[in-house]
Amino acid sequence: MKKRGKFFSTFCTVMLLMSVLAACSGGGSSTSGTTDSSGQTDSGSADSGEVPTLVWWTIGGQVPSNFDKAVAAMNEYTAEKIGVKIDIRVASWADWDTKINTIVNTGEPFDIMFTNSGKYNQQVSMGAFADLTDLVQSESPELYKFIPETVWDGAKIGGKIYSVPTYKDSSLTQYWIFDDTYVQKYGIDLNSVKTLGDLDKPFRDMKAGEGKSYYPLSLTQGDGFPGLFNGYDDLTLGLQPLGVKVDDESRKVVFTLNQPDMMENLTLLHQWYQDGIINPDAPTRGEAEKARPFFSAQAFPGAEANYQINEGVEKYDMVQVFGPLYTTSTIQGSLNAISANSKYKNEALKYLELVNTDPKLRNMLAFGELGVDYNSVDGEKVIERVSDTWPLAAYTQGTFFNLAVTKGAPEDQWEQVRKLNEEATPSSTLGFALDISNLTTEVANTKAVWDKYKSELITGASDPAVIVPKVEAEMKAAGMDTIVQAAQEQIEAYFK
Repeated sequence: MKKRGKFFSTFCTVMLLMSVLAACSGGGSSTSGTTDSSGQTDSGSADSGEVPTLVWWTIGGQVPSNFDKAVAAMNEYTAEKIGVKIDIRVASWADWDTKINTIVNTGEPFDIMFTNSGKYNQQVSMGAFADLTDLVQSESPELYKFIPETVWDGAKIGGKIYSVPTYKDSSLTQYWIFDDTYVQKYGIDLNSVKTLGDLDKPFRDMKAGEGKSYYPLSLTQGDGFPGLFNGYDDLTLGLQPLGVKVDDESRKVVFTLNQPDMMENLTLLHQWYQDGIINPDAPTRGEAEKARPFFSAQAFPGAEANYQINEGVEKYDMVQVFGPLYTTSTIQGSLNAISANSKYKNEALKYLELVNTDPKLRNMLAFGELGVDYNSVDGEKVIERVSDTWPLAAYTQGTFFNLAVTKGAPEDQWEQVRKLNEEATPSSTLGFALDISNLTTEVANTKAVWDKYKSELITGASDPAVIVPKVEAEMKAAGMDTIVQAAQEQIEAYFK
């Protein structure tokens, strides 16, 4: 087995995380093609020279009116380049968990699916994804060579490759983003806000000055306060109440919610909710509102250039408050898997290879329709975004090595991201991924418990002094102790 030190010391510089933040309900787009992912054809088959159209499920916002036209332009380009088209299906931010679970559980046909550390391990254990270990080398050699070996290693489950990892910033750096209007109006010292407690005075000043119906901290049910669990490595389990503190050299698996630091932050969130600092519909709100005065995000230098466009805010100020940190889960933060039942695994790999090696396709996927959603400033190297309606989240698609810099961002943006990765601190369990093949029932049952209480807790709507003991008791009844024992045994064996 690999040791943590070896894993980290050989970890190569990786690129960027950038999310084209989106909101509202999801939708989909069926692009014109002659062969769909189920093998049905309009006028022939792939073998007869027709171009197959692959179904790619991803996450994003409300599909705009020009979505089909933008995808058609991509398809015209890729059909000529590699003989493949794509049918991009978009699950909204609010519905993604439910929709993807339904697809996997029912066996609905697809070819490519975005996934991440919160779902990947369990989906692999269910047999949803194809084993690409050999295929990725034989069918997409450029892709295999482009992504460093340690990044491929970080995406492995049981020593096998079941997805194409997104080669970007594989370390985690958390930022707090403030609308500069309020920074100036209320004299917020950005250098003094490093902990959740430091936000109390700025939030209360903003609330007092802006009125009863104004909420300085607007949260949604899916995310709550992003970054709340950054101090714990979830071992790729995707179950936030279980993990190892990132700096704990003893690597003890704990129930995170009742740890002193977590209880302090959850209690403060609840107080903010009671005092009207957090929006009252937070535990049921599916999409984030526009023009937020403050939000928390995993990001990188220069990301504010896109946030300002997405949110309709003139100027955002970013404050780095956590990281950079490496964990196995940060490597698995963005993955694209191929269905075990896809008839077009080779074609899907070739498409993902093109996404990761072709700047023109990469920019179309990230920014939309040229001349409508964005304009070229310097070929494929610098673009200017024209609209804020393109729904696809760029961080889910592929590398940012070949992605254009958005006008307004630093020209050396990617170099700054590279520096963050070089400076990243390793989690005490970096390189380890929990094998849940014998824990599928316990994992499913404990996740069901967490899903029942999660939105109430991470948005501050419920009192943690009341809810946390209930969550712990119900998770124990669902098999949490079995997971903890297995995780501890696997960690000890891996790092011995």
